[in-house]
Amino acid sequence: MMRKTIEGSFAVAEVVRDCVPDLVACFPITPSTHIAEELDRMYTDGQIKSYTAVESEFSAISMLVGGSAAGGRVFTTTDAQGLFLMHEVLFAASGMRLPMVIVNANRAVSAPLNIWNDQQDSISERDAGWIQIYCKNNQEAVDAVPQAFKISEDTLLPVMVCMDGFYLTHIVEQIDVPQKELIMKYLPAKRNAQYKLDTQNPISMGMYAMPKDYQGFRDDLHLDILKAKENVKKEMEAWGAVSGRRYGNGLWEEINAEDADILFVAMGSIIENAELAVDKMRAKGKKVGIVRIRCYRPFPAEVAKAFVGKKKIVVFEKALGFGASPPLYTDVSNAVREAGLKTKVYSIAGGLGGKDVTVEHIMEMLARVKKEKEPFQIVWGD
Repeated sequence: MMRKTIEGSFAVAEVVRDCVPDLVACFPITPSTHIAEELDRMYTDGQIKSYTAVESEFSAISMLVGGSAAGGRVFTTTDAQGLFLMHEVLFAASGMRLPMVIVNANRAVSAPLNIWNDQQDSISERDAGWIQIYCKNNQEAVDAVPQAFKISEDTLLPVMVCMDGFYLTHIVEQIDVPQKELIMKYLPAKRNAQYKLDTQNPISMGMYAMPKDYQGFRDDLHLDILKAKENVKKEMEAWGAVSGRRYGNGLWEEINAEDADILFVAMGSIIENAELAVDKMRAKGKKVGIVRIRCYRPFPAEVAKAFVGKKKIVVFEKALGFGASPPLYTDVSNAVREAGLKTKVYSIAGGLGGKDVTVEHIMEMLARVKKEKEPFQIVWGD
């Protein structure tokens, strides 16, 4: 390990470089731009094999499909409208079972135009057949990238690592940046592709599927994404063995949750403010805790075991389900219902478009939930 004072984006770029990608293709878009720029500089300096500055995000993901189909380890970074421009090919990548990694710097989507943080972009792609991992800080972001490559190449599923734009991408802080020697103890230096495009052994990929066959392919993809939960847990343990760092069981993380009456459930960088809020409230004798969803897809319905005996859960999220309940709230509520629990689930959405959610705001949320007798759904703030 090397402890550095470094911007989150630059730290991520260093780790991507040391995972030895065969192909990197990027179209810069705020706030993921610094990752793309730094990888471009590394290519100019001869530190990575390949870097292509493409004309659009659609081209970037299309290049990844080709590179992965040819057996390579491939990477890109994007967010917001850039991720949406990839939309069609995200489904193609997962349907063709092509390993690849995207770091998505979560950002609000227009209209109105907004470059600041929320999680509507990646949440809107939750059904694209990608594994999604949400990081609470930059230390976790750099630790998640090698895991993402390993999970993707073992499961033949693409992986999206989500880090909150600006709150993480642009913050300068001290990070233990995994060095190449450590990464290579964990991640094979080269992807071993069992199936790939090869002129000496030609195969077809992404073929036409008739109605009698298509549903079977989609069901297989669904079942394999569910099975990938075991890979996510396994790789958290394996990475912990070489780095000394673990983030819960890889699927979710419990913080002061065991004796809590009320739990704050959320994803991403909001968790660090939540930890401070919970510490302050517990110092006053309030039994509150946190359950952080780390892997949103596949959704770990088993997280319901953390809710047993809890009186109330407040699900906070930086995204809306327009015309319906917010997405994370819906998944958590389903897990509670399917587990047969009587726990009351409250829904709060907020922090949209970069609107600050402070420690004091989280304390107010938990205090309000404690007073309320019946569950509610609200958007927090004016």
